[in-house]
Amino acid sequence: MALPSSSKFNIQDLVQVFARNNVYDSFSANLSPSQWDIVAAYMQPFTLAAGQVLIDQGSSDRTLYFIESGSLSVHVEDEDGNMKLALINPGSVVGEGAFFSRLPRSASVIATGPCKLWSLTPIRFTELANRQPAVALEIVSGLGAVIAKRLANKPKRVAV
Repeated sequence: MALPSSSKFNIQDLVQVFARNNVYDSFSANLSPSQWDIVAAYMQPFTLAAGQVLIDQGSSDRTLYFIESGSLSVHVEDEDGNMKLALINPGSVVGEGAFFSRLPRSASVIATGPCKLWSLTPIRFTELANRQPAVALEIVSGLGAVIAKRLANKPKRVAV
């Protein structure tokens, strides 16, 4: 799936992308820099190359991904073989639907160019929630806002 990165990662770089992002479905959580440092301990940073698949439609993985740089193309193939597409940009997330629903992935996600991402697995999120419930609640609130915005925006709905 993802290749180990030789790039330097700093959670505050991701936080700055969130702060600067004014895209409709951007992720926003009201966390302090020290709280983000706590979150970073539960996440795994990595890179994707252009064309690399992050998520396969129908797979059972529930990992959530935060996008620091690059863009991801979301493709859904319906029963007639037609493709629907959404583009997810830095400062947002992808994978939130399966993360919460525990259902198979509803779309494939592919890097449109080089990307820097941070992953959060359900197991690591549960650990975070047990140790830092207020931080976890703020992340869930931010994810809920992303889902609500995407569901209200028909072109972005495919990304949920």
